[in-house]
Amino acid sequence: MDVEFSAEKAVSRIAAAIGEPARARILYCLLDGHARTSTELAIVAEVSPSTASVHLTHLRDRGLVRVLAQGKHRYYSLDGAHTAAALEALMVVAVGPDSRFVPKTPQRLRAARTCYDHLAGTIAVVLHDRFEQLGWLIAGPLGDTARAYDITPEGERALASLGIDITATRALRRRFAYGCVDWSERKPHIGGALGAELLKIALKRKWLSQDLDSRALQITRSGQRELQRHFGVRL
Repeated sequence: MDVEFSAEKAVSRIAAAIGEPARARILYCLLDGHARTSTELAIVAEVSPSTASVHLTHLRDRGLVRVLAQGKHRYYSLDGAHTAAALEALMVVAVGPDSRFVPKTPQRLRAARTCYDHLAGTIAVVLHDRFEQLGWLIAGPLGDTARAYDITPEGERALASLGIDITATRALRRRFAYGCVDWSERKPHIGGALGAELLKIALKRKWLSQDLDSRALQITRSGQRELQRHFGVRL
């Protein structure tokens, strides 16, 4: 009983930390995976620099952000993919369960964006569905939080041709792949280490270009051609 009570108290503290509007703006700004200074985050949060520092200290104490000191500057980022996943899940809950779902997400964010370190948006959901159609993706049993995925030998060979080392990706100290519910599409995209590798490849090959000041990604002309060539996806 004491353990349950302690867990409930811990959850309530985290919820309270996220629930303050200025702190929520800071956290969702950091979902793009970039680190930012307290001055930059003060502008995002629409508060004074001193107030932003107080908020950031609170978020750090709750284990939601981490800080890196570099010279005279201190850079803040989300404290890992687990924090990003929790924030994305809250967005799904916030939008509501209406089965007649009509996306209200701005088009530039809906088409393609980062979900911390992996790809999200329409393009990510389309790739997820296409991988399943091609027989590359195997869905495991539904777990407590998300459905785990694995890659078939055919999928492994196809991704290896793009430069993704599946063996090395499996060896990383994080979940290999899972279904991450996309808050703008309400369907899963590929999260985890595999999702992160797919985003890296897309950026490295310039299939996507990334905004410097937001989570939005732009699909390039070469990206449209290459996505169709490699995956049979037309966007």
